[in-house]
Amino acid sequence: MVQTGDNKLNVALIQADIEIGNPKANKAHLEAWMEKAVGGNPRPDLLVLPEMWNTGYALEQIQDIADSDGEDTRGWLSDFARKHRVMIVGGSVAVRKGDRILNTMYAFDRDGRQVGEYSKLHLFRLMDEEKHLAAGDEPVKFDLEGLTAGASICYDIRFPELARSLALDGVKVLIVPAEWPHPRLHHWRTLLMARAIENQMYVVACNRMGSSRGTDFFGHSLIIDPWGEIVAEGSEAEEIVTGMILPELVDEVRGRIPVFADRRPELYSHK
Repeated sequence: MVQTGDNKLNVALIQADIEIGNPKANKAHLEAWMEKAVGGNPRPDLLVLPEMWNTGYALEQIQDIADSDGEDTRGWLSDFARKHRVMIVGGSVAVRKGDRILNTMYAFDRDGRQVGEYSKLHLFRLMDEEKHLAAGDEPVKFDLEGLTAGASICYDIRFPELARSLALDGVKVLIVPAEWPHPRLHHWRTLLMARAIENQMYVVACNRMGSSRGTDFFGHSLIIDPWGEIVAEGSEAEEIVTGMILPELVDEVRGRIPVFADRRPELYSHK
């Protein structure tokens, strides 16, 4: 039986449908679900949104509809966080920075202050991301009221080096917005559980649902604890998936199985 203190974090994942190419409609749709989430019991401490919720994969028109420097998204999420006294990891949005379009996540504290920004490092060739988007430049960690969080976006979870580097840098919860489609549900669940088990961290993954241009997305948003046990899992419907994070459990698991102390990094030098 794991013993924990009173420290806990209630999390709500907004497993929503996304209308391709319509940022205004998507923001209104997400806001309605977020309002519903903050009225829940228990009240969430943290909201997490899915990947590319502002535009979906409207890549052929992404230059015209991406959020310029993320200004609209950042202002809206900051206002919502401050008004409702809730932390937000705002999934990710298509952002225009100069002549580049990035797939970018923003995180905010309860006072509406931006505490994190991360752009997807690994671009997914099966959806032509590399033809329309620029890759991010570096891994990112940020603070959630004393809990160190790290970011990955969708395809990033296929690269275990990223999650391990974040764990070695003190990250205890990995936040994963996604648009992960059928038929790869087995990969989604297996990869997320593996990242949790091997790094002895929480994994909080918010996937969209619905259909877009012949591609079906299955939801199954997940909260996974450092043992690899599923705390909460969504269905394939549009819904709010809720669960609790116990930060002390990360330290307990890492203390019981000393994976990090037993590493031999001098042997892992392949480039």
